Amino acid sequence: MPGASVATLPPAAASTTAPRKTSLAPERKYKCQFCNRAFSRSEHRSRHERSHTKERPFKCMKCRSTFVRRDLLLRHDRTVHAKDGGIPLHSDGKRRAGPKTRAVATPSKPAIAIDTATIEQQQMETSGDAIFDVEAAAMLVADLSRAGSYEGSNSMDYTSTNMEQTVTYPSGAIAIPQAQQVQWDNFMPHSISQAKAHSITSSTSGSFESQQSFSSSSTVQPHASQLLSISGQNCNGLVPALQSMINSLPRSGANTPVPQSPSVLSNANAGFKAPQVNSDDERNMILDNIRAHDTERAIPEGFRLPSQASLNRYLSTYFGHFHHHLPFLHPASFNPTQVSPPLLLAVLSIGALYAFDQDQAYLLHIGSKILVNQFLQHKENFSSRKVPLWTMQSSLLNMIFASWSGDPKGLEWACSIKSLLANMVAGNRYELKLRQEARGDQQPTRAEWVEDEGCRRTYYAVYIFFGLLTLTYNHTPAINFNEFEDLQLPSTEALWNLKVTDEASWKEQLANSTVATFMEAHDNLFQGEKIRYSAFATRVMINALFLEVWYHKRSPEALQDVVTEYKLRLALETWEKSLDLCEPEAVIIPLSAPHKGHPLLFNATAMYRNARARLEVDLKTVQEALRYHDSYEVAAAMSHARDRVKRSNEMLKVIQECYNCIETAVMQGVRWVARTSPTNWSVEHPLCGMDLMIILSLWLYRLEHDEEPATPEELAMYNKVRQLFERELDDPAYASQLSSVVAKLWGSMLDEVVVWGITRLIGESFRHHSQALVGYVDDIEASSNASTPSMISQGADEDSVY
Repeated sequence: MPGASVATLPPAAASTTAPRKTSLAPERKYKCQFCNRAFSRSEHRSRHERSHTKERPFKCMKCRSTFVRRDLLLRHDRTVHAKDGGIPLHSDGKRRAGPKTRAVATPSKPAIAIDTATIEQQQMETSGDAIFDVEAAAMLVADLSRAGSYEGSNSMDYTSTNMEQTVTYPSGAIAIPQAQQVQWDNFMPHSISQAKAHSITSSTSGSFESQQSFSSSSTVQPHASQLLSISGQNCNGLVPALQSMINSLPRSGANTPVPQSPSVLSNANAGFKAPQVNSDDERNMILDNIRAHDTERAIPEGFRLPSQASLNRYLSTYFGHFHHHLPFLHPASFNPTQVSPPLLLAVLSIGALYAFDQDQAYLLHIGSKILVNQFLQHKENFSSRKVPLWTMQSSLLNMIFASWSGDPKGLEWACSIKSLLANMVAGNRYELKLRQEARGDQQPTRAEWVEDEGCRRTYYAVYIFFGLLTLTYNHTPAINFNEFEDLQLPSTEALWNLKVTDEASWKEQLANSTVATFMEAHDNLFQGEKIRYSAFATRVMINALFLEVWYHKRSPEALQDVVTEYKLRLALETWEKSLDLCEPEAVIIPLSAPHKGHPLLFNATAMYRNARARLEVDLKTVQEALRYHDSYEVAAAMSHARDRVKRSNEMLKVIQECYNCIETAVMQGVRWVARTSPTNWSVEHPLCGMDLMIILSLWLYRLEHDEEPATPEELAMYNKVRQLFERELDDPAYASQLSSVVAKLWGSMLDEVVVWGITRLIGESFRHHSQALVGYVDDIEASSNASTPSMISQGADEDSVY
């Protein structure tokens, strides 16, 4: 096996049970004057110190962009200005090495000249039936964000606000001290912070000042508290300003120069039509509902209800891009004018994330939190049994928003109300059981079944979300699988979205549908008996198996308990075989993805791979470091976990799962996946894939550097992985550093386009990890505390407000 002559990991990772090659690490004698970091070369120290001084000495002579490092300037020039027809810059290394014999492909299309004044005059498309092409928007924004830093990008100086002091939750919620308000509170735009000195109760109508609604003939006129123009460069205004350009693009399909995939279809083909606000009168009804719920006038004065066009866009992106991954809402009965305002605002906040309107997303999120809090605080004789379903659904969406925001304060708030949400699920489930027992053998009506099924889906959605918190941050699960026992698993999506004309046809459909209970499915899996259930039920069961693996590995007797481990392996294998029996979903999902069937099956497979890996490798130190959202600490924990990755036959099975994970991205096209997966794939994929890519990179590192020779099986797997990255390994400098290439590629793929801020944190951590694998740790840019989400910093080539 090829090996690097010198490879240095951080000191804590240097020790290993396997003998290492006899090479001396260079002395780190160059110390940073601002912190305790030390480097073996002075230029590495200089680069690092720029993260403290914020100095950006390398300036582009063709635009206003500045950079921390010269290689970033070179990459910026290659990717942005090379297609302008000018002479590209060259690095010193390339000049010394002379011209390469390898042919360089020329750009296939000329650069697009963009007139910002013209863009600002583009009209919004307001048809409720037209779906917002988020995939095209993400790809376009990713390209434009690499065109250099925009004028005024540093003007986004978010100031702190005391708003969060008004949001206190009962049952042991953790209040966030004013002194600790950093990124989470500072994410508020100017309009909110300016209003903090005013009493919310002093102006009843002022808090809900209506914006001028958009019409098909009106131009874009965002309110000052929402979207700035491109000349002012809040990139949140980029997507709405480019709406007409995006709508003119062809839908993803044969006419779009991307890899072949299912085309982005209308929501009407997805078994349901996304709810819409049909007129300004309906928007005013929503406004009145919010006023009625905000009895204390606690929502800040800076809050503005989005225009009708924006409301419809957010509803389309939520039900078109997020809903399919966690379908606990019932689209057919989701009427924006009748649904509870806290739930509507929570839905709109996530829809705004997928539309890249980050400021608006945060405002809607805060509004929902405040309304839920008011309801809980003023509910006399509070009982978890009597809490309405919308309270749990709103809290769940708000916790999802906060947990994956990319900010530690959001995660801490979400964890502070975990017990409250778990208690509501338990109490509400008991009430559901009483309703069903009172009904006896009589079949429920369509309305009764929708109510019961909505409850079941919400309970399981909370269960899945808590499982993801355990997977990502090593948090103890707040709900045990014994909580569900005889609760039916979720039905098929076809039955959930079924359009029925009369009760007789409904009862016929219901009679033909057989749904197993949770414990029936659980027992079958552990007995090795395949069982048929829905796509949502498949996702629920793999969550249960993952949590049992987690409990097993945390047990003090885990090393001796070979019987339990055997049963877990059998259950996981049975679950995988049961995928072939999964109920076929006839509906077409409007998402581009390299898989067949429902996205829930794709998501469940990602968690299955992670569960298989956890039986062999425990990376809890990485997960615990991830809680605090420091990419350098996470990367250090990754490198320190090297000794946990053993070389054995069982490990080869885990490496095969790692290979399957990354093969999907490489075969589809890394750049295409990087730009489309944030809106089309669930956040579960980067979360589940983190452990797998750490294991793969460290296993490759051990093969490249251990004294012990590789076995034929290990060598075959190594070469199999290497073949995936032939293009990246063309440079002889990386010929023996496949481990670093894998980590670097995975990291760069995660933060190409950001919907959920946690993916940027993971991406930065993998880039630092890849540098550690080649023998040194270098500082690119100190932007580890970016929060959900930052379209301003989509690429590494432009200025970032963070």
